[in-house]
Amino acid sequence: MNRDRTGRNASLPTRLGVGAMMAGVLLAGTVACGSSASGPDASEIADVHTSTASMSAPSLPPAPIGDERGAVLSREPFAGITGEIEDTGATVTKVTYRSTSGVTNSGTEVVGTVFTPEGQAPEGGWPVVTVGHGTTGVTDECAPSSSPTLLGTADVVGQLLERGYVVAVSDYEGLGTEGPHPYLEPTTAAYNLIDAVRAARQIVPAASTRWAALGVSQGGQASWSAAEHADDYGEGLEFVGSANLSPAADLAGIADGNVAEAMTLPQKMFLPYLLEGLQLLHPEMDPTDYLRGALAENPDTALSCVGAMLTEKWNVATQMRPDDTVPRTPADALQMRKWLEGIALPQSKAAGPQLVVVGSEDNLIFPEWTEHAVEKACANGDVIAFRTRTGEGHADARAIPGAVQWVADRFAGVPPENTCQEGGS
Repeated sequence: MNRDRTGRNASLPTRLGVGAMMAGVLLAGTVACGSSASGPDASEIADVHTSTASMSAPSLPPAPIGDERGAVLSREPFAGITGEIEDTGATVTKVTYRSTSGVTNSGTEVVGTVFTPEGQAPEGGWPVVTVGHGTTGVTDECAPSSSPTLLGTADVVGQLLERGYVVAVSDYEGLGTEGPHPYLEPTTAAYNLIDAVRAARQIVPAASTRWAALGVSQGGQASWSAAEHADDYGEGLEFVGSANLSPAADLAGIADGNVAEAMTLPQKMFLPYLLEGLQLLHPEMDPTDYLRGALAENPDTALSCVGAMLTEKWNVATQMRPDDTVPRTPADALQMRKWLEGIALPQSKAAGPQLVVVGSEDNLIFPEWTEHAVEKACANGDVIAFRTRTGEGHADARAIPGAVQWVADRFAGVPPENTCQEGGS
């Protein structure tokens, strides 16, 4: 059952009411198939989070510093993983580790899964890849570590294990642990992925300090953000690059009237999750300013784990009228755009090269939204290989082998492609 922001079960009116709620989701990979020992400074967190942090910080635990980041609090064997991992002979360990909230700058506990390749580590140790999973949901039962398939991520992990990498998959803050899941809050996601690398190195002493990130959809935003925080939060580690597939980098366009009036069915299905997530950062928001009709009236379906009631979600979404997803007023639309711009990437220059991949037929995150984000990152001086895959949709699995090869090239020291030199596309 969905919880309110304190972790209590929430009634239906509350879950879509004005009151402060747990974090939510917009996007799902499953739809289309300078460091400081004192920790991150709160002034570095986006202004959009300031009011929330100041209200919550006095009663929250301090952020981890130094070796406390990524410290493993518990570990246990994880049997029964399926997909390509079955044939790799990997050892699988479920862990709980320390990390940092990008919303409140406080300490958190996060669950993740660490995969150790079979055999002896190469000279210098096994490189580490931290994986950002696509959206699974907002409640504890939606944690990938609760599923033998990692809720769709096992095959990605399998391809990386075949290359001889230690792999870490973070559930993200609030999935399988106390408190809300701050979906699409990029700083939290970055910290979770980076600390998963540290946790993996505790589980696997033969792991290298060299690491890369690979993410899809929600995880594509997480891996991109990890690239931006690899220097300021990733001390003691050597970042080589980030592969971001169908990333939820900049969704501000969803607030535009012409988009809202012609929202695709996948976008309608995930609008309730977006509103839940924004309420975590902006409790003053009234979700009825942005969503009415069948989805608002069926929150149990609208807010369930992505794969659990996919057919029901689709059926409810088809009952929506065009104006059910249009902001009530132009001022509401402007406010939504401002909130989304506050969590959009890029937010700073990345610490290493990136791969950004979009499908030309993506009807969830429109390709032009991501292209715009890449253009801004190029203007920041980032090194990006931007690729559009013709005929593919959102989070298409056919893009994964190429991303794995791109990661392998970074570990091998191959000079990265930079389409920014060609105008960013």
